Amino acid sequence: MSSPGSGKTGASRIDVLIGEADLRARVEALGRDITRDYAGRSLVVVGVLKGSFVFLADLVRAIDLPVAVEFIGISSYEGTTTTGVVKITSDLSRPIEGKDVLLVEDIVDTGLTMRYLLGNLGTRAPASLEVCALLEKPARAQVTVPIRYRGFVIGDEFVVGYGLDWDGRMRNLPYIGVPRS
Repeated sequence: MSSPGSGKTGASRIDVLIGEADLRARVEALGRDITRDYAGRSLVVVGVLKGSFVFLADLVRAIDLPVAVEFIGISSYEGTTTTGVVKITSDLSRPIEGKDVLLVEDIVDTGLTMRYLLGNLGTRAPASLEVCALLEKPARAQVTVPIRYRGFVIGDEFVVGYGLDWDGRMRNLPYIGVPRS
């Protein structure tokens, strides 16, 4: 299955890798697992901007608990290439000390950004700190990251849609796709 691409990105088509129904089913399953595991606890869900925003919105609606939502902005890419340098572009608005924190990320590939975030947030004394990633790309891993809640494992392909972008575009696609020329 494919869909028209955007001439501004250089892609002539986008091949669907994970469709809307599969995304919805997996997010609902993750929500049930998180609801079960955090029942009776004070959960703060921290979305990593910008890529996680679509996934995070669907995920928090699938969690049947009162949750607090925070965001942290991170930059480590220029266009489609990782720079290897992680910087915080927007920090949390409230302290997480003593809270159970679930860090929600769109994709874990090298693991370097997530390792940085776990180290940074860990210094803020949360009661617990876990990772929920929509996608994991083990072929690109440079460091091991403990992902407690994983949506899908994918191959070493560049993906867009459902919050993931190509140089700021294509986040609005309702599926995850692979741009093709």
